[in-house]
Amino acid sequence: MKHIDSAKHTRGESIYLDDIPLLQGTLFAAAFGSPLAHGTIRRLDLSDAEQCPGVVRIFTFKDVRGENQIGGIIPDEPLFAENHVHFIGMPLALVVAESDAAARHAVGKIKADIDPWPVVTDPRVAQANGELIVPPRTFRLGDTEKAWSLCEHIVEGRTDTNGQEHLYIETQGAYAVPLEDQTIRVYSSTQAPTAVQRAVSKITGLAMNALDIEVTRLGGGFGGKEDQANVWAALVALACLHLKKPVKYALPRVDDMVMTGKRHPYSSDFKLGLDKDLRIVAYEVDFYQNAGAAADLSPAVLERTLFHSTNSYFIPNVRATAYSCRTHLPPNTAFRGFGGPQGMFVIEAAIAKAAETLNISAALIQKRNLQRTGDEFPYGQRAVSEAHACWQKAEDLYDADALRKQVDSFNMKNALFKKGLAFMPVCFGISFTKTLLNQARAQVHVYTDGSVSVSTGAVEMGQGVNTKMLQVAATTFSIDPALVKIQATSTWKIANTSPTAASATADLNGKAVLMACTEIVGRLKDVAAAELNTPPGNIELHNGMVYVDGSPTGMTWKQLVMAAYIRRVSLSEHAHYATPEIHFDAAREKGHPFSYHVYGTAIVIVTLDCLRGRYTIDAVKVVHDFGTSMNPQIDRGQIEGGIVQGIGWMTMEEVVYDESGRLRSNTLSTYKIPDIYSVPAEIAIDFLHTDRDNLAIFRSKAVGEPPLMYGIGAYFALRNAIHAFNAGAALPFDAPMTPEKALMALYQKQVKHVAG
Repeated sequence: MKHIDSAKHTRGESIYLDDIPLLQGTLFAAAFGSPLAHGTIRRLDLSDAEQCPGVVRIFTFKDVRGENQIGGIIPDEPLFAENHVHFIGMPLALVVAESDAAARHAVGKIKADIDPWPVVTDPRVAQANGELIVPPRTFRLGDTEKAWSLCEHIVEGRTDTNGQEHLYIETQGAYAVPLEDQTIRVYSSTQAPTAVQRAVSKITGLAMNALDIEVTRLGGGFGGKEDQANVWAALVALACLHLKKPVKYALPRVDDMVMTGKRHPYSSDFKLGLDKDLRIVAYEVDFYQNAGAAADLSPAVLERTLFHSTNSYFIPNVRATAYSCRTHLPPNTAFRGFGGPQGMFVIEAAIAKAAETLNISAALIQKRNLQRTGDEFPYGQRAVSEAHACWQKAEDLYDADALRKQVDSFNMKNALFKKGLAFMPVCFGISFTKTLLNQARAQVHVYTDGSVSVSTGAVEMGQGVNTKMLQVAATTFSIDPALVKIQATSTWKIANTSPTAASATADLNGKAVLMACTEIVGRLKDVAAAELNTPPGNIELHNGMVYVDGSPTGMTWKQLVMAAYIRRVSLSEHAHYATPEIHFDAAREKGHPFSYHVYGTAIVIVTLDCLRGRYTIDAVKVVHDFGTSMNPQIDRGQIEGGIVQGIGWMTMEEVVYDESGRLRSNTLSTYKIPDIYSVPAEIAIDFLHTDRDNLAIFRSKAVGEPPLMYGIGAYFALRNAIHAFNAGAALPFDAPMTPEKALMALYQKQVKHVAG
């Protein structure tokens, strides 16, 4: 089944925030952000801006009707700065005018007198200063202190991974429309309608039942609209409440890049010990997360880093500690992988250093230490592992030995071009690690003409979740998919929604749809049984027809629905699904936080121009654990997109802040993402089909986030190519590996590796 929005996208008929017809009298907003990263506000001069043509009103913290606070996990993020500023772009005022141009012009006339304070952008400095968002957390397994004496080889090192700009095609924005009885409808470009609803409620002082947050679809999210959409929705809703007129704000690209947070940069220290057989005996790691100026989702991102600190490997002795460090950058936020990639990079770097020290292939260590079913994660959950199956199939299917020989042969014959090959195994947990978020609701109506309406809390943002929800309903009812309509997400239709995030959306909302449809099917079978004078157990619904004992009865789906209506049987159902079995005790840092894990292995091959530092990604060959895919076309697309986004993070996407906290990579001329010329020449994807029971919808495992981690392999393949040219190059584990960094590394002085 094809993506149900593909035809509308192609014809330009899909409705996004900017496509919503404007009501008469709509006003336009623009925020004035702090010009400094840290300081005390002495004076905010609005006088010139207020006199600009078209300006209706300028709002500050003094106009907040409720609480000037939008922090979700921790209440440490005011909507408007009051006395202090903590990052460049922090909103100080909101101009509302008759046109977008007038609002933005007036913003340029606002003057802020701010006494500067010292600016910290390095998480290690913040940690040393005691500036932590939350207390540090540690996951433990075994006893690392005792285990070091058992190690034949010990390596230590440092890693650094940069941030990443979400660069969704549709920028942040919201459109607030006043309704009667002091209620407001907010059309928001958000992944988390309920989070927006809560934030707007705090700011306006209105009850949540007075606020309808509606989302038809997003033009991309990648985590950037899970929490950070709250700001813009709260601003326009506040203005709408005061002015009693519709107010819209869609950020220009540069403002979006400057004023919003990114993927969290991390700086980390590791220590890895192996025995003589290359078994990893002990692993210690310290993560320093650059959270930015406020918590946002940083504590949850930090937690997922810890959950994924050992990736696909079983290590009997682990100590992983993480610090969420407060700096003077925009609050960093969710991004595809949600802290998992940052944790995985470090263990892969530790293995790479051990391999380089021992002058062996990292793949020998990787394969030797892959986890097996029953192995314990550092957080206590036992693995149900496909790690070996994915690795072995990748080796066999893609003939890994032949690929290695091709790389070696190429490198022997070419002096100024070198190839590199790396394996990248992936193990990613599926569920919100905050247990309470693992719930969803669905509302299903069957109309008397046989058509079906489905409402869920899932937000469509290009990942195809609406298509999968439609498939669940059509499959359960066994009707033509054309009869099913997926409605826009609305907090008045489905309350208390969890964010569309964590790769859990299809599972949570799909299970709720399944429950609702199954309940209606049960009633319809009772009706059919009464109409046909047969026990309900004999009734089947198949391809829009009613069957008895496998034989068609002539009764159609529409006739059955009408018969139920005539008998006054409910054709609607509201279902609630909560993921079973999962739990986690943060006091002990132990539990069973994930409903299941997704596994996979990628083989990444690159070619490096050793004269210029430029490179191409030749191939990414993947075996991925899909479970039993319910939509291979959509799942394949998700994997391809995730791989390219991961490669971008690891190779070219360099977020640059200067020492004053000012974003320098603030345009698409200074911030580079993969284009058609830089994506892999070949992406091969093989489905590892398994019949193992899991908690996924129709046993179709999640594919949103896990594929991004395959991109990490590109970094290590490039590193191997550099070493093929300069065997002793002193390479820090510093990502992204931009062409500039690659060029410098190619001609670094050689160093001698010595095993500990």
